[in-house]
Amino acid sequence: MERGKKKVKPKDIILFAVTVALAFLFIYPVFFALFSAFKSNGDILKAPAALPGSLYLQNFKDLFEQSDFLGAIRNSVILTVVSEILIIFIVPMAAYGIERRKGRMTSLIYTYFLAGMMIPFHLYMFPLFKEMKLFHLFGNMAGPIVIAVSGAVPFGCLLYCSFLKGIPLEIEEAAMIDGCTPFQTFWKVTFPLLGPCTGSMVILNGLSIWNDYLMPYLVLPSGKPKTITVEIASFVGQYTARWDIVFAGTVISIVPALVIFCAFQKYFVKGITAGAAKG
Repeated sequence: MERGKKKVKPKDIILFAVTVALAFLFIYPVFFALFSAFKSNGDILKAPAALPGSLYLQNFKDLFEQSDFLGAIRNSVILTVVSEILIIFIVPMAAYGIERRKGRMTSLIYTYFLAGMMIPFHLYMFPLFKEMKLFHLFGNMAGPIVIAVSGAVPFGCLLYCSFLKGIPLEIEEAAMIDGCTPFQTFWKVTFPLLGPCTGSMVILNGLSIWNDYLMPYLVLPSGKPKTITVEIASFVGQYTARWDIVFAGTVISIVPALVIFCAFQKYFVKGITAGAAKG
């Protein structure tokens, strides 16, 4: 029994303490926003770290009365859902074609996709806006959707290609012998096996699109409802700020993100680790 006892080493204690400290640093802003959402603007400025004395709900009422927050929620939902559907429909097929039809051309395309991950956004931002105006994508919801889908292709192909290496070809060959076309083989046989990878893609891209501020702010027209992040930021001015409304909107925006993460949490770590190991 003495051999079965594991001694606690000093480095384990230090590692645990550092982990707890980092966890506190990451979770504190969430609790700060939650508490501040139920405090008046004066209370927030007077004692930012203090707990609310009562549930002050006027912030949420002012949020919907002083802005078109329902329109912002609608735009954020449309942007996230449509982008996610297109990403899950396009990216797996692109990765499948690259991985299963290996050749000089597909290798070149795969390298081109990976190179796209290494170019900073600010380097091609201005040419991107000129291209959007050329194709009449500037000033409407189609612009952010196209950018979100195209931005997900490089990392998505990398993740799906790594995961596809672990799926035996014999399964697909058996489906083709049974009369399935390549399209049917992919969607009915191969794609269901990519569940963990798809869950990881949904979480990573869904949270990124939902929380995106720069692209909706620059692309969507002014004077009309934008997305949640843009509407929340509009209450912070150069000289004044309604922090009570900002935190109320922040709390509302966190809820869908938590729902998405909780729904696909069991696939997230499995998909990332499996793809990394098979790559």
